[in-house]
This record gives sequence, structure tokens and C-alpha cells, in this order.
Amino acid sequence: MNSHYDVAVIGGGILGSSIAYFLGLSTKCSIAVVEQERNFGMHASGRNTGRVHAPFLYHPEKRRLTARAALKGYDMLKEYCSHNDIAFIADGVMEVATSEEDTKVLDRYLDWGHKNGLTESELNYLSSDEVRRIESNVRCNSAIICNRDASTDYGLVTKKLIKDAQKFGCHLVTNSKIAKFSRIDRAPITLVKDTGENFSADYIVNAAGGNSLNIAKAMGLAKEYDCLYFRGEYWTAPREYFDLTSMSIYSVPKYLEYPFLDPHWILRVDGSREIGPNAVPVFSPYSYDWKINLKNSLPKIIESSTNLAILRLFRKSEFLLLSSREFLSSFSKKVMINRVRRFLPSLKPSAFIERGASGVRSSLINKRGEFVPEMLMVENNYSLHILNYNSPGATGALPIAAKIVSGLIKRGYLKSTNENAPHWDVNEISDSI
Repeated sequence: MNSHYDVAVIGGGILGSSIAYFLGLSTKCSIAVVEQERNFGMHASGRNTGRVHAPFLYHPEKRRLTARAALKGYDMLKEYCSHNDIAFIADGVMEVATSEEDTKVLDRYLDWGHKNGLTESELNYLSSDEVRRIESNVRCNSAIICNRDASTDYGLVTKKLIKDAQKFGCHLVTNSKIAKFSRIDRAPITLVKDTGENFSADYIVNAAGGNSLNIAKAMGLAKEYDCLYFRGEYWTAPREYFDLTSMSIYSVPKYLEYPFLDPHWILRVDGSREIGPNAVPVFSPYSYDWKINLKNSLPKIIESSTNLAILRLFRKSEFLLLSSREFLSSFSKKVMINRVRRFLPSLKPSAFIERGASGVRSSLINKRGEFVPEMLMVENNYSLHILNYNSPGATGALPIAAKIVSGLIKRGYLKSTNENAPHWDVNEISDSI
């Protein structure tokens, strides 16, 4: 590899790969993409349900950027997948209310969705009878249905994006974890890999997912925040249930103040069906099973014991109740499946014998012990850090990446060129969200 680059992107998930793609597409700078694993999209980008989410679950003010990016991301993903022969199936989603109280939440979601740009033909309300006519196996009080929701394979999308970025001149650095950063005065930043090798860059974009907060803090930023990790687990449905519904079915979450959904019925792009996720507290962003989790437990427990933000969160009775319920759903298949049986009563827990792939969500908390609802971007004059980048992050990755690159160009960090971009202009995309 070279000894110096204009930009180093840290993280090879779908966001980092999208940023590298638009850097290569829209600038003439030299770019290195640094990924700690042997391949790209190995963590959250390859361990998700593949849903292309419609923005009706997101508060139009508190999560405005997330919602706008999801709306724009649907069209961009559809176009990118079509151009690259990646499956993109517009199979829709239904959000169901199983009580009168949940129906009030649906009214709110309907309002949010329309404020976030979904049209009345894309998102509308259904009575229980209307639900039964569309999905005969679903039981609920009411629902909202959205046809601007789809399924794809984000792992394949990530790998194609990074291949395109490489064609545009990006240098890929795999099996490399950055152990240290150093900078003297206004000189370029030196990035020291865990192997001892080093290189430098004029600017760093941190899109490292679960590790992004640690990197930001290593550069003296975002010290007022901390991170908690939650593993989402899944059960794969047996083939006998594949025709149970024609679309994914979600239910209104019981704890609206926390950023987790109750397990739902998911249609995947390969035709399989899953139930999940739950949200089990774990000790690292890579705790995909209990063995890895226990290995990381001691240092996280020691850290948490003196962390006021985490202690404040764990003093909240509702959070403790939620956590205990999630632990129970992890150890009991019946508990997990029964959550979905509330609206799909024909499911039998005994029929489920195979677990799906688990993923880990990294959630930012502030000094008051509250979850941060929106993605967060912090920066200084030589680095930008994207924190709290969670679902529907994969849906909005392309427009968010374009916005980031547009911002770097407008602020004079990079020089623009449109030689490779006849139809995707980062400034136009940025302005649209």
C-alpha cells in the first residue's frame, strides 16, 4: 500500500463501502478503505434481515435525516440492484396492532409516514377485516400496510459497492485493525495498524459501526457518550410456513421509548422466513454467541461499574424489565415464537428447529442514561465520525454516503469531478435529504 492517502475510510460495512464508492465516483483523491476483517460486510451489513425499510416508524423531527435517507435510499438501492443484477423484491410490510392501545400508535405511525414523504397510495390504514382479506392468517385489531418496503441482500450490495470503489481507484486494506492514531500540529494523521505498519492520511472518515465510538474517543471526540450492545437473535421458519403470508408482518413494540422492535415475521429475499429479532444485552459489538460474549464480559463490567450514564440507565425499572424479557427470549424458543403467535396464531414453537444468524446493534447513550435516537456525526478539522448508525442504516447508506462526500467537497476538503458520475450527483442527492 501507499504511505499516504488523501482520505482513509475506516470500516468496510455498507456505509463505509458507500462512502468509498462516492469518493471514487465524485473526486480525484487517493483513498484507502481499512477493514479489520478479511472481507467486507462481515458484521452488521451481512448479518441483517435484508429489509429495505419504509420510513413510517421514525419521528419526522427527532429522526428526520434517518427518515429522509430511507425514503431516498429505497429508489437508489432499487436502481443499483437492478443495474448489478442483485435481487430487489418489493414485497411490502404490514404493521399490526393487537390491542386498542396499539391502534393509537398506528395512527401516529401513519401520520409520521406521510410527513416523511410516503404517499397515501404507499401507506394506508386497514381494519381487521381488511387485514384478513389480504393476509388470511393474520389476526389483529387493525394495521397499516406499506407497499414501499422491500427485501434485498445487503451483504451482496456491500461487496459490489467496494468492488466498484476499487475500480474507481480506492485501495483496500483488509485484515487490518487501527491500533493508534497520532498527529503533530497540522501534519497528516498517522494510522498505526495492529501489525505495527503505518500510513498517513490528510482526512479520516470513521464508519466503523460498533467500533466507531472508540475511534472517535481516540481522537478526542464524543467523550460525553457511551455505548451499549444488544444482540438480535432469529429463528428460521420451517418450509411448511413459507406461504403463511405474502409480506413481512411487524407488530407495535411494547416499549416505545427504547430503540428496539418486538420480534416480527420476516420475508427474506431468498424466499425463506424468519422470526426475530429480540434485543439481548451483550458485552461487545461482536458478541454473536454466548462464548464470545463471556470472553468480553469482564472488561465491560469493570468499565460499566464506574460509568454514570450506564448506571443511570440500569436504574430504570422499565429498562431492567425489558432486559430480563430479552434474556428469557434468548433461552426460551417458546417465549420468542409466542410473541409472533399473537398475530400469527397458527405457528407452533415445536416446528422451529434452526436458529438464524444473529447480529449486534450498538446503541449510543448520553450522560443522562438516555438512548440517542438519531445517528450522530461529530468532526474536527481532520476527521468525521458517524456514530449510532443503526437500522434503517443499510436502507439509507447510499444517500447518507453521498451527503457526507458532498459535505467534504463543499467544505473544501476534496476536489470534485463528475467524470464517473453521469446520473448520480452527490450534491443533488445531498440536497434531496
